[in-house]
Amino acid sequence: MRAVIQRVTRASVTVDGNRVSEIKDGLLILLGIGTDDNEDIARAMTKKIAALRIFQDDADKMNLSVRDIGGSAIVVSQFTLYADCRKGNRPSFVGAAAPALASPLVDRFVELLKEQGVPSQRGVFGAHMDVELLNSGPVTIILEM
Repeated sequence: MRAVIQRVTRASVTVDGNRVSEIKDGLLILLGIGTDDNEDIARAMTKKIAALRIFQDDADKMNLSVRDIGGSAIVVSQFTLYADCRKGNRPSFVGAAAPALASPLVDRFVELLKEQGVPSQRGVFGAHMDVELLNSGPVTIILEM
């Protein structure tokens, strides 16, 4: 499982002209599901993400989590995080999980993040999504488990 975690002051996802999710302060999480991923990995990753201290405290140090600031998250499934570009010019996606595994695991990831105390929304699995964000910092973390 791979995640690109961006600290945002706002983010949204639009599909076919309809806004399907929108947050203010919080995290935009681009999530890739690999062929060997499972709920245990999703549980560990959501626990880590909810506790990541990447928001500023009163002393301007990154010392607060998304929970501490009362923030939210948007989770966007992105199989292209498993692109292998080592050979040729066309990426291979053989490391990405098939939709039958990935789609329910993305849904479970969102539920587990909510269980960690982070209000969470999602994009639309398999859809062409327009993702807008205002990265704060910028702070971008790559997490793999």
